[in-house]
Amino acid sequence: MSLLTITKLSESVGAEVTGLDATHLADNDAIGDAILEALEDNGVLVFRGLNLSPEDQVVFCRRLGEIDHSSDGHHPVAGIYPITLDKSKNASADYLKATFDWHIDGCTPIGDDYPQKATVLSAIHVAERGGETEFANSYAAYDALTDEEKERFATLRVVHSLEASQRRVTPNPSPELLARWRSRRTHEHPLVWTHRSGRKSLVLGASADYIVGMDLDEGRALLDELLQRATVRDKVYSHSWSVGDTVIWDNRGVLHRAAPYDPDSPREMLRTTVLGDEPIQ
Repeated sequence: MSLLTITKLSESVGAEVTGLDATHLADNDAIGDAILEALEDNGVLVFRGLNLSPEDQVVFCRRLGEIDHSSDGHHPVAGIYPITLDKSKNASADYLKATFDWHIDGCTPIGDDYPQKATVLSAIHVAERGGETEFANSYAAYDALTDEEKERFATLRVVHSLEASQRRVTPNPSPELLARWRSRRTHEHPLVWTHRSGRKSLVLGASADYIVGMDLDEGRALLDELLQRATVRDKVYSHSWSVGDTVIWDNRGVLHRAAPYDPDSPREMLRTTVLGDEPIQ
């Protein structure tokens, strides 16, 4: 295996990786463990100008775990899902507007699937203005709590829903749209996720609707406060995309969002998702 060089991009989250040879991913048995170790340490890994083909991206992700095929059919290559507001390329583009808010993928699955282990994005077309992807470390957000807060939050549970995230984009939905959102069942998760590794993170973001057993407004105010503390500017890594860039993040310990951009922009990312194997507990 070629030697990987890892350079931190911020104090809290993110590192740039160089030395990965995209042409030898299929026969590189050691790369998966090296990338997963670096991901655990840094939360987000940036590969500038890697220029992965869709096929090579899928091969790369198979080194990290089992790939999500639930969205196959949107792209000729199985395991690839186009992230674009162009409805001719993605019929579900309207739902992607919710990704402009901070979130963790997989908090409101259709069934009982675990949140995704990792997500890989590669840039095919970029926005002329905006369209950066921003990341914040939810492990660090927990670590920054006071001892009193850690004790208080340890037993809190939060209801997550598709409706909560979509209302941020469409605050006055039609009855038909509201019914569609509510057809996706809600999920109740602990506010503090205790991982198998022993690390702890906060489960926050757009899908977090209310805290069980707490006054509705008081609970939402607490969730908003914690999210603001987790995502202050000096704790965020913002990736400005260039065509050919690939970025991977630890979905279980990193919040992310897309910066707004022109809806008519040709911006297009190709996403591959590595399935999770750890429940929020």
